[in-house]
Amino acid sequence: SATAALIPATTTTIQSNFIDSFVMPFANEASAVRLVIERHKCVIPIRTIMNDIDTTLDARAPDARLYSDHIIHVMIFCGIFAACVFAILTPVFRPSMEFVEKHGWSSFIIRPSLLWFAMGIMLMLLRTLLWIRYQPYASVGHRDAPHLTVVIPAYNEGALVKRSILSAAAANYPRGKLEIIVIDDGSRDDTWQHIEAAAREYPELIRTIRFAKNSGKRAALAAGFEQARGEVVVTVDSDSLIEADTLLAIAGPFRDPSVGAVGGKVSVLNRFESLLPRMVHVRYVLSFDFLRSAQSTYGAVYCCPGALSAYRLSLVRQVLPAWLQQQFLGAPCTAGEDRALTNDILALGYKSVYQRTAVVHTLVPDTYNKLCRMYLRWNRSYIREELRLLTKVSWKLRPAALLMTIIDKTITNMRFPISFLAIGLMVAMSIDDPWMIVRFLLVMGLTAFFYMLYYLRSERNWEFAYGILYAYFSAFTLFWIFPYALLTLRSRSWMTR
Repeated sequence: SATAALIPATTTTIQSNFIDSFVMPFANEASAVRLVIERHKCVIPIRTIMNDIDTTLDARAPDARLYSDHIIHVMIFCGIFAACVFAILTPVFRPSMEFVEKHGWSSFIIRPSLLWFAMGIMLMLLRTLLWIRYQPYASVGHRDAPHLTVVIPAYNEGALVKRSILSAAAANYPRGKLEIIVIDDGSRDDTWQHIEAAAREYPELIRTIRFAKNSGKRAALAAGFEQARGEVVVTVDSDSLIEADTLLAIAGPFRDPSVGAVGGKVSVLNRFESLLPRMVHVRYVLSFDFLRSAQSTYGAVYCCPGALSAYRLSLVRQVLPAWLQQQFLGAPCTAGEDRALTNDILALGYKSVYQRTAVVHTLVPDTYNKLCRMYLRWNRSYIREELRLLTKVSWKLRPAALLMTIIDKTITNMRFPISFLAIGLMVAMSIDDPWMIVRFLLVMGLTAFFYMLYYLRSERNWEFAYGILYAYFSAFTLFWIFPYALLTLRSRSWMTR
């Protein structure tokens, strides 16, 4: 951690003398440092490499890591139990009950909210048990690795696309079983020049496609799928860099013939550049290492992310025409191609799983406007694909996955109407009792702190504090995105960077 704080967040090539003179005095084990540097092939920012050193050193003390994991598990269960006791035996809800007595109409909001709170506690407990049970699949070896195609669509990505391509080309995967297809979706900048430069470095691996005009990410991916020759196709965003062992890891689950799609772990590439990416990184850790881990145990990860996913190519080609021409409310679907393709694979009766050891580092928005655009795209596709999942896809899932989907989605989606009604009630209660604002902020902070226990199991650092900050940030500045997305489902605006 001390080393990471001292090294600038640059992406310069790491020279051997730099490692010996600067990094070594701060590292506990020189061999661990060299192992991580070699793993990343010098394409990941230095700060990210130094973070990974901590992970590598943790891996060399598995007993200590397991012991601390058990402590975190105990703290989580104690926290859930304490929340129940606190709610039942303390007067925390007394102001709400007094408000109901004074204003009878509020009971129509408070009582469903309390019911949802109880259901949420049960869902949290269930997710936690599944999360603890989760284990990543073993990676494939060079001998049993399947033929694999990496598809990278790009649009106005600039120099970053070359780094993305080179991270895939330099990956630890047998060369005779790997191909990379890069599609320039009608870029208006120098993206094509960077694609060509990467292709010249690995002509035996990389094939390129150039569209005359921008046709959208689905069309670019479809062009790659149609030309792919591998048994497994891996999609990587052009602003994302994979780690050296990612391809071996993401191919591992396909040993199971019932697995049709695999989602990788997404980390934030630019997390040290400003406050916003730091907060988003904590959100990503919770989204992947907690939620998707739990979903993976019953074989229904609802969204294999565009930044890094893998599919059986034979299945993709079965659903390709419908996926490419998908419409919703009479308008072509542009965003959410990853969630839509995951739904298509689930609808065929195959599992979608999460592979924690397949890691990609992706660029995230560093300004409020860009973040809102990203979340707006996500929420529009979430609403569309959630409706499709619940009405058509879920009934084709295996029994355990169907049961968990009904429980999860019922409780999770109840939060939208209840939370917005509760906000209105909170305003009314605050007028009656201004101290309600303080109580609300305190409960929000305590809840966020509890969630950070899940983060600490994945990453042992003080970055969890940014997760608490993100809870307040999202509550006060991002609350409008979901209702706006709901009201503008057919809109295709705000779909570009």
